[in-house]
Amino acid sequence: MFNKLFFHNLTQCFSTNRTIFSRRKLLLLSKRKYSEDLILGLETSCDDTGCAIVNNKGELLSESLHSQNLMHLRNGGIIPDIARDLHSMFVEPVVTETLRNAKVSMDSIVAIAVTVKPGLPLSLAVGMKYAKYLARKYNKPIIPIHHMEAHALAARMQHNITFPYLTLLISGGHCLLAVVQDVTHFKLLGESIDMGPGEMFDKVARRMKLRNIPEYSKTCGGQAVEIAASKATNPQIFKLPLPLSDYKDCNFSFNGLKTSVLLHLHRKEREHEITADKLIPEVNDLCAAMLMATSRHLVHRTQRAMEFCQQNNLIPDNNKQLIVSGGVACNNYIFSTLTLLCHEFNYNIYRPSPKLCTDNGVMIAWNGLEKWRKRLDIVNNLNTIDIEGTSQLGESLISRVVEARIPIKLMKIKVRA
Repeated sequence: MFNKLFFHNLTQCFSTNRTIFSRRKLLLLSKRKYSEDLILGLETSCDDTGCAIVNNKGELLSESLHSQNLMHLRNGGIIPDIARDLHSMFVEPVVTETLRNAKVSMDSIVAIAVTVKPGLPLSLAVGMKYAKYLARKYNKPIIPIHHMEAHALAARMQHNITFPYLTLLISGGHCLLAVVQDVTHFKLLGESIDMGPGEMFDKVARRMKLRNIPEYSKTCGGQAVEIAASKATNPQIFKLPLPLSDYKDCNFSFNGLKTSVLLHLHRKEREHEITADKLIPEVNDLCAAMLMATSRHLVHRTQRAMEFCQQNNLIPDNNKQLIVSGGVACNNYIFSTLTLLCHEFNYNIYRPSPKLCTDNGVMIAWNGLEKWRKRLDIVNNLNTIDIEGTSQLGESLISRVVEARIPIKLMKIKVRA
């Protein structure tokens, strides 16, 4: 009887110790996880409310995104007041969801990275004010983020990309070429003098009435144009100019191209006596012609940037890399033409995954982590942080590019739309 009781108590003791050990192990693992440097990124520069958390290894713990796309599609474009109100409505739920999915609290966050420039001022203000609220409540520093710098660095999260490299950022509001020398050091080679390619696609798609086709009713203008272009049979019937062909710089212009497309559209509407919601029969061909002209323009300017970098030793011969990012980088036809250019000039080409090309909280958190690792732009005095609607990317070398007067023989593009 004694032996049975002894062994029973001994077994219970081991069982209890195992339970205690197991709980201690879980507690230690939990503490190890929470001891990591976790960066929370917040993005509200335009019409998407994005939040993400990354750890000090660059691993994504969670992300949330609320898109306003359908609302602005119904309104025919982004209305700043509406964008601000929607950001104000969803910024707290998006942040809360991100923390919950990551299974962490704000106490585990070491810094808050937030977009402060450039962008729609009313939208930027929402993100900045909420970031400051969190920073004061939980005693956290803020890392201010330049939206275009975040786009330029996002691909480093998914690819082994070393500095320096050439970047082409193409989106609805921006189009620029720059050399990325380090996390906070950029040399601007060219930028759009009027609008971004995404804005052109949106405006032309709206005027073409592509939204009246059910297939395109819930897609942005750029996506609709790309899909329609893939169905083209004879885009050569439309002759479109190469923008800025006589200018020896790396700047971009899409306003003239947009006007040329709309003139062709108007001519075809008169020819076919198009009324009300009808579309011209050649709409797919016109989309393809516009996409091909846009690609030629991007290739032309990027080619000159590569030549300028070669002449000025900005990119080492053994490290030639082009990183394409921004919403328009998702366009596979445009990326294919740039890939042909890179093959010609012995460049490796990269782009982030589609969800990282568009505006998102992940790229903001990643940029914050890159700065945190180097102890750059970590701000504790929150009164010194403010938004900027417009902001240049790095040091401008545009005048030097113009002075170089580099002639370019346009590469033939044989990619089918």
